[in-house]
Amino acid sequence: MSRGNRIALACIYWAFVLYVFVPLILMILMGFKDSKFIGFPIRSWTLDWYTRIFSDAEVLHTFGYSVIIAVLSTLISVAVGTWIAVLLEGRKFWGRAFTFGMMVLPALVPGIISAIAFRIYARWLEIEPGMGAIIWSHAVHNVPFVSLVVMARLSTLPKSQIEAARDLGADPLIAFLRITWPYLVPAILGASVFCLLLSFDDFVRSFFLGGYEPTLPVLIFAMLRSGMSPEINAISTVALVLTAAIGIWAERFTRKAKKGST
Repeated sequence: MSRGNRIALACIYWAFVLYVFVPLILMILMGFKDSKFIGFPIRSWTLDWYTRIFSDAEVLHTFGYSVIIAVLSTLISVAVGTWIAVLLEGRKFWGRAFTFGMMVLPALVPGIISAIAFRIYARWLEIEPGMGAIIWSHAVHNVPFVSLVVMARLSTLPKSQIEAARDLGADPLIAFLRITWPYLVPAILGASVFCLLLSFDDFVRSFFLGGYEPTLPVLIFAMLRSGMSPEINAISTVALVLTAAIGIWAERFTRKAKKGST
C-alpha cells in the first residue's frame, strides 16, 4: 500500500472516530454544566445534576426496573436461542430453511412494526401491558442474535472431539455438557451481553408494551417532552459509562475464554 493510501485511510478512520465520539463528548460535557439550559459556552461546572439523579427515587427505581427486564429477557433469549442454534447447526432435515427463516425474522422486522405487532398480539392473548409483556417482546427480538452467534461458534467446533468422547463411552448429553457447552461459553457470554444492552436500550417495544412503570429510555423520552436539561445528559452519561464498562469487561472475558478453549 502506498503512503498516500495509508494517509487517506488514516484520515477516513479519524473522521469516523470524530463522527462517533464528538456527540457523546458533547453530551457528557453538558451533564456538568451549571445551568438549566443546554448549549455553549459553559461558564461554570457542577456535579449537582449527578447528585440529583442519584438521590431521585424515581430514576433509581426506573434504572433497576430496566436492569431486571434486561436480565430476564436475556436469560430467556439465551436459553431459546442456544437451543435453536444446536438444532440447526450442522443438521439437515426437512423444513430447516423455513425454521432458520423464522428464527431470524424478529431481527429483520422494523422496530416500530414489531412493537405494533406485539401490542396487538398481547391484547389478543389478554396479556396486560407491563414488565411481563416487555420481557416477552425483548426476548423474542433478541433470540436471533443469540442463535447466529452460537451457530457461528458451533461451526468451528472440531467434530473429532465429540467423536472421541462418544468413542470413550459418553452419551450425547454427556458429550454436549463436557465438550460442546464449554466450547460455546464465550459465544453465549458475548451474545448475552449484546442482548442485555439491546434490551436495556430498547425504547420502541418498551413504549408500546409498557404499563405505568417506564423503562429508562421511556423515562428519558418523557423528560424530553418538557425540554432538554443537563439532568437528562447526566442520566445518559451514567448509562453510557455502565454499558461501556460491561461491554469492555465482556470483550476481555470472552477473549480470555476463547484462548482457554482453543
